[in-house]
Amino acid sequence: MSKYTKEDIKKFVQENEVNFIRLQFTDILGTIKNVEIPVSQLDKALDNKMMFDGSSIEGFVRIEESDMYLVPDLNSWVVFPWITGTGKVARLICDVNKADGTPFAGDPRNNLKRVLKEMEELGFTSFNLGPEPEFFLFKLDAQGEPTLELNDHGGYFDLAPVDLGENCRRDIVLELEEMGFEIEASHHEEAPGQHEIDFKYADALTACDNIQTFKLVVKTIARKHGLHATFMPKPLFGVAGSGMHFNISLFKGEENAFFDESAENKMSETSMQFMAGVLKHVQSFTAITNPTVNSYKRLIPGYEAPCYVAWSGQNRSPLIRIPSSRGLSTRIEVRSVDPAANPYLAMAVILQAGLDGIKNKLTPPPAVDRNIYVMTEEERNEHGVYNLPSSLHAAIKELGKNEIIRGALGEHIYANFVEAKEIEWDMFRTAVHPWEREQYLKMY
Repeated sequence: MSKYTKEDIKKFVQENEVNFIRLQFTDILGTIKNVEIPVSQLDKALDNKMMFDGSSIEGFVRIEESDMYLVPDLNSWVVFPWITGTGKVARLICDVNKADGTPFAGDPRNNLKRVLKEMEELGFTSFNLGPEPEFFLFKLDAQGEPTLELNDHGGYFDLAPVDLGENCRRDIVLELEEMGFEIEASHHEEAPGQHEIDFKYADALTACDNIQTFKLVVKTIARKHGLHATFMPKPLFGVAGSGMHFNISLFKGEENAFFDESAENKMSETSMQFMAGVLKHVQSFTAITNPTVNSYKRLIPGYEAPCYVAWSGQNRSPLIRIPSSRGLSTRIEVRSVDPAANPYLAMAVILQAGLDGIKNKLTPPPAVDRNIYVMTEEERNEHGVYNLPSSLHAAIKELGKNEIIRGALGEHIYANFVEAKEIEWDMFRTAVHPWEREQYLKMY
């Protein structure tokens, strides 16, 4: 059910001096794109007649088939509170359609909708996500470029004056709340300069929209404080990287399908099957949830990043954790996802993996309640614990082997994503890095 109608938006624009509207969408790599229009073009946009050149967007279409239309989701209407001056700027998140009016297969948001329809055909009504995105704050130089100078040297849950990012973080929270976010927690994370702001869960599509909006707000407000916010997974050596844990659950109407009062651990058979599907396919979808060369610098032992495929309750070393909350809050926490991931694609592959577990009635392996980081390789093998891919190159190869996960992306997104990532890996592979010169220049 829509929160807003076309008439609601037109009335709001007239009464609140909105002068510009940004029509936002997301490309295959997860980058937010937008076409800004004056308010005089609002009727055209609301009638789904706003065209743009899809050939100029990463992974979209060839130049001979470039006409694309933006289809606004009216429920995503929001005014940016931080923009001051003459007139206000509002935002609408859009799906991308082809010239004939059909959904464009290369649009990550449309693609997630497609996988959600398969979920509904199995009798579920919603797939919910509560994300936990982490980010670093670095100081800007005199030219406004980011440095590697941290804004603070605080640690987990530290308070000011150690946490100099507190004022910035507070302003981010205030802006988000003004835009309709329900903030649940805001705190300094484990590494110096690292922060986390958690907001309330929502259905999959809304939650992914919220992640994209969140990133935009964080970067915008940080710059107002003379800081650069980065969602790069591992910007610094020797400290923890940034994750974006996904807390997920399936619902049937008002009932949480992951909860079963009569089960020993109160986790339903559906939840166990879903988790088994995720564990089965995680090596193949890691290229999507951890999509950069840098992502694999985070997925190493020693920094609480889940590089081993296993599950547990309170133990935080496995890839999947089952938080203790039950009832409507029963959920599975997928801990491997990082904030560089395109949230629409990450949700699509995780959902498809879980649905495969349900359809085939898969059973997860036994829980691993020990600290996996201190287990030997032999002990891990005995417990059936195996590793995630150790590089983007290895992850891409795993992705190519899995028809289920490729199906979750569709052939257009799969082919263009892999092409872009193979180029990225080759650029990294052939570059000469400072570490190499430090090690070898004098030695040889």
